[in-house]
Amino acid sequence: MKKLSKFLTFLIISSLYISCTDDLDVTPSDPLRLDADEFYSQPDAYKSALAGVYGNLSLTGTNGAESSNLGGIDAGFSQYGRVVWYLNTLTTDEAIWSYEGGNDIGVRELQRNIWDPTNPFFRGMFSRGMLQVALVNEFLRQSTPDKLNSRGISATEQAEIQDYRNEVRVLRALAYYHLMDLFGKAAFNTENDAVGVTGQQYNRQQLFAYIENELLEVLPSLKAPRTNQQGRLDQGMARMILAKIYLNAEVYIGQNKYADCMTQCSALIAGGYVLENNYLDNFKADNDTSTEMIFAIQSDGILTQNYGPTTVMVNGSVGSLEQNGLSLGVGAGGWGGAIRLRKQFVEKFNGVDFEYDARKTISGGGPRSLEITNVTSQSQGYILAKYSNISSTGIPGSNTTFVNTDFPLFRLGDVYLMYAEAQMRNDGATNGSSTTNASSQSMTYINALRERANGGNFANVTQGQVTLDFILDERTRELHWEAHRRQDLIRFNKYTGGNYNWAWKGNGSNGIAIPAHFNVFPLHPSTLSSNTNLTQNPGY
Repeated sequence: MKKLSKFLTFLIISSLYISCTDDLDVTPSDPLRLDADEFYSQPDAYKSALAGVYGNLSLTGTNGAESSNLGGIDAGFSQYGRVVWYLNTLTTDEAIWSYEGGNDIGVRELQRNIWDPTNPFFRGMFSRGMLQVALVNEFLRQSTPDKLNSRGISATEQAEIQDYRNEVRVLRALAYYHLMDLFGKAAFNTENDAVGVTGQQYNRQQLFAYIENELLEVLPSLKAPRTNQQGRLDQGMARMILAKIYLNAEVYIGQNKYADCMTQCSALIAGGYVLENNYLDNFKADNDTSTEMIFAIQSDGILTQNYGPTTVMVNGSVGSLEQNGLSLGVGAGGWGGAIRLRKQFVEKFNGVDFEYDARKTISGGGPRSLEITNVTSQSQGYILAKYSNISSTGIPGSNTTFVNTDFPLFRLGDVYLMYAEAQMRNDGATNGSSTTNASSQSMTYINALRERANGGNFANVTQGQVTLDFILDERTRELHWEAHRRQDLIRFNKYTGGNYNWAWKGNGSNGIAIPAHFNVFPLHPSTLSSNTNLTQNPGY
């Protein structure tokens, strides 16, 4: 069984902090309706409240995997990591879902890039992100020095609570980062706003400035990388969000921030993270021990049962023909071939360089075709075995449906490739050239990943082989199914338009161009009606 940190066990009582809410009316309170002073005078109350904020990334409600603390929103449409994964993966060339009706309403439109504002996943993601903001704001209101002193909290505990305050500020920045990336806007609130005050709309420029300033301010006060309690964030998380917004700054605010991205990546690389010797150990049931994990969304088959991204991916990876679920630590049939691969992703691993690549966990052939002419046919499209509910030592997870495998939101392998891309783009901008070479340092990082994947240097690349397009392909080889692909394609101008098409893009079997306004998602009508300060994105 997965070794649990003491902190993870607090997630099972995070229901003391999160109650049922309606869309953006997300004032957190406990289900027993305790007075705030009464609640926070209980032993470990602040740690329970902290776990509630973290728990919003993993849990959807207080009564099991089917429950939802967002009024009117099904749990399957609003689990934080799952919706981030759906919006960044199913809308790209990396995966396709077999079921397009019934309980899977909205999936068809996402993966065929024909969505409209009524898609339930948009409501789920925006509401879940804003709930995260509300939880953080309330925690900060309840943990001011005046509040702590009035409740008789000791100086020792107050010092620990200050660490909690620093961490939740990063979690709020993470929520605003995802809302900025996915929707281009958010309803902005902080702890300085009164409870119930409707947030003003912030655009990408405003959100970018807030996220950057907030993280730079709190960064020195966070614990050093890999020194915090298991499951809690540290400086690495803050630096990773900064690196992400800087890498995508031209998309977000029209500015070149590549040098800043390199600075954050260099600090991360020097922070004590180390590549796992075995690539696939990052995606197994004991990946909480991974030396390259910067931050993961926790999952446990007993304590935190939810239909999050790793439960979805492991069960969905089981082939309907292969019935290979036992080899992945779940039921033999899994979810009946729910997730398959689009041809364009499979072809990224074509060639002799990838014959022994550990990142290539693709299987197909025989009765399983590469081409997908019928999206709902589980025998069309190759399958993947990247994620597993079995530990690195061969021990199955504690449950055959809900997996123990954490979702790797940020890890070191991504940082290596981010540094290389930022260096090439920065040098190109400095030299006024659209093409530039990878530096020797970038080559070291790129080939470190290749050597890890191949167990040797025979598939290493030379400087002449490394272009920005190579970086984009290498990112999907290294990071597929980790919820980066949509953002990457947008940054490379290959998401909307017709520069790059994939199977069923735009609802064409071979892919067709989609309009530029699809680079951001629309706001759901319920989101707009909940806050009249919000406006719909252009084109929708």
